Amino acid sequence: MNERLSGSTNIWLTGAGSGIGQALARKLLADGHHLLISGRQRAPLEAIKTLARGRVEVLPVDIATDERLSDQLQQPLKELAPLGMVILNAGTCEYLDASQFDASVVERNMATNVIGTARCIEAALPALRATRRQGLPATLVIVSSSAWWFPFGRAEGYGASKAALSYLARSLRADLASEGIEVVLVSPGFVDTPLTRQNDFPMPFLVSADAAAQRLIQGLHSGRSELEFPRRFTWMLRILGALPRGLVDALAARLARPETKKKTEDTQ
Repeated sequence: MNERLSGSTNIWLTGAGSGIGQALARKLLADGHHLLISGRQRAPLEAIKTLARGRVEVLPVDIATDERLSDQLQQPLKELAPLGMVILNAGTCEYLDASQFDASVVERNMATNVIGTARCIEAALPALRATRRQGLPATLVIVSSSAWWFPFGRAEGYGASKAALSYLARSLRADLASEGIEVVLVSPGFVDTPLTRQNDFPMPFLVSADAAAQRLIQGLHSGRSELEFPRRFTWMLRILGALPRGLVDALAARLARPETKKKTEDTQ
């Protein structure tokens, strides 16, 4: 068994107000851990706090827009010391219509999923380094997505942001290895959350937020540095992505939304 989450661990969790983050917060508290939870809305964070008063602190922040995030987190992370784990789960998804290409859609995906996560990393690393100086385990968990493994139509902005986030995590793993700070990359498939409920297309192998949180925690206990679930979906994407490029492109084009293709034809 890996040292991660062994005993009571102090954890900072982002995106805790709903979806996977909320399910994670509940399960981590049930396991006896101490949490600093953040999200854009205070009310759902305060609701989680009632589950384990004395073991939860809340910090409402918007990682996409708050450029002073490090300053806001300095005192809360100091009070949480030693910080054993950071789970950067906050993210967004906005789809793009190529017939009316809007660069701001790409920008908004990047602002939350990449820049926002980078701001959190900047804030967390000093605290994680202080934990390592005490000879204790320190882990940085970055929740990305398996969506970027295949070029899905309308996902240009979202997929690009998750591809960038995954590269960021893997590069950071190499740089932090000498300091003993582990970096775990999580690549889920479709998870039933308020965000995905807005999707207007079939979501194969959809799993509940509780199931996703449980698999994530199990993966952290296992000591793996790359976590992917559900396996049926992620293996399917890997197989499709490994096909010759011509086949991948043809399949992606066939899967593109019919109404999007029609709009494109109407404007030519």
